[in-house]
Amino acid sequence: MIAIIDYGMGNLHSVSKAVERLGYEAVVTADPAVIASADGAILPGVGAFGDAMENLRETKLDEAAKAYAASGKPLMGICLGMQLLFSQSEEYGVNEGLNLLPGKVVRFQGDYKVPHMGWNKLSFLQTDSPLFKDLEEGHVYFVHSYHVKPEMSGDLLATTDYYQQVTAIVGRDNVYGMQFHPEKSSELGMQLLGNFLALTGSPVV
Repeated sequence: MIAIIDYGMGNLHSVSKAVERLGYEAVVTADPAVIASADGAILPGVGAFGDAMENLRETKLDEAAKAYAASGKPLMGICLGMQLLFSQSEEYGVNEGLNLLPGKVVRFQGDYKVPHMGWNKLSFLQTDSPLFKDLEEGHVYFVHSYHVKPEMSGDLLATTDYYQQVTAIVGRDNVYGMQFHPEKSSELGMQLLGNFLALTGSPVV
């Protein structure tokens, strides 16, 4: 079973449906006990970083997410959910994140359109990552005004180009993140999501 963590901000329905389309049981939940018992967990997110962290703290789901990461079972953040994995964000003031991965979230700065919105090609930096098994680089769908600057280069699995190198996929041990929406990114997005789900060992139903 795959737990979709419900802290009141996120595209929960589309993520859970994508998981089910790939053949896995998905449960949208705010119950730490259900999350702890899951084979894999996904932290989705749409909205502002500070509001999301406040919701997570109020519901104690920040502790549940950290405990899940410490358990060694696969955890993945999507879009804002990926940003929440990091140390802090400068969105509407400095806000502390889950600090599962070191780094900060910063706003795009430059004479170009913000938010970054549309289909952009991924560049796989660490081709031995299990997320990229049997996959070729292709396009996925982004919508974001802030992007992650990881402190550790080894945590950066894939990038895209938007007037600069932009963090697209991160990972360390059992913790992963995708800045784009895999469930809205056609075949490649679903394949990437499928490779993450395969890591969970959850039975295909």
